[in-house]
Amino acid sequence: MAEQTAPADIGPHPGGRGTSGKAVGPGGPEPAKSDAAVVRDALGVGVAVGLSGFAFGVTAAGSGLTVLQTCALSLLVFTGASQFALVGALAAGGNPLTAAAGAFFLGVRNAFYGLRLSQLLALPRAVRPFAAQWVIDETTAVSLAQPTRRAARIGFTVTGLTLYLLWNLTTLLGALGAEAIGDTDAWGLDAAGPAVFLALLAPMLRTTTERAVAAFAVVLGLGLLPVLPAGVPVLVAALAAPAVLYAEGRRARARATAHEIRDTARDGAQGAQGAHVAPGDSRNDAHARDDDSQSNTHHDDAHHDTSKEDR
Repeated sequence: MAEQTAPADIGPHPGGRGTSGKAVGPGGPEPAKSDAAVVRDALGVGVAVGLSGFAFGVTAAGSGLTVLQTCALSLLVFTGASQFALVGALAAGGNPLTAAAGAFFLGVRNAFYGLRLSQLLALPRAVRPFAAQWVIDETTAVSLAQPTRRAARIGFTVTGLTLYLLWNLTTLLGALGAEAIGDTDAWGLDAAGPAVFLALLAPMLRTTTERAVAAFAVVLGLGLLPVLPAGVPVLVAALAAPAVLYAEGRRARARATAHEIRDTARDGAQGAQGAHVAPGDSRNDAHARDDDSQSNTHHDDAHHDTSKEDR
């Protein structure tokens, strides 16, 4: 894909590595991951996900697309979830423009992946337009998991190549198979696309916020399905992310305000306690001042008597 660069020549790694490109751990630089191990991991991801292209081929054929149209989507779009969203909306009778809009918004995330990978991989300009076709969830995950830029490049290339070839091959097989068996609804294959999509999405929901976004999106999509045209609920469900993030921000600000009020009250109580002086302490201070005055008086008298004796 691109000429490999020795780790010593790549400069600082964007992920917080040392200048040699090696990951730095608490005990010093971590040993570089072997190329064979990177290839093995990348092949595992590429094969596992690439086989799900069969489900897309079946779903696309069941939604009314021809074999040529189905294969063109995998060859040119190659975004997995966006492809499923598109054919799912078409299968539900949605408007093609609405279905395309939903797929587009779902695929926008790849643009943000590209921003991160452009720094990590640092590919030559001539290669970047071709590499952009392979910027998807799986290649991004494999690349970011590598300790050096060389390993990231290998992981990106092997994952992208394996997944692209297998996805397109299994898409063709799925489309041909669906065309041969006829009505996919009768075989229950219309549920293959959503099932694969959920299987790909579920492992990515690691935090409470991500799960809340997914749950709210499901509620919006299913709740609006009976009242809105096909394909529109998918677009509306995209509002789940900003809505949940807004709620999380309000809760965070409320917690910060509560902590600030509590800290201010505690500091005020400590200041008042420090400023309060007990009556006994006042008397002791007064006695101390009286003793100092008497001591100074005795000292002056003694000095006066000494002066008289000298005279």
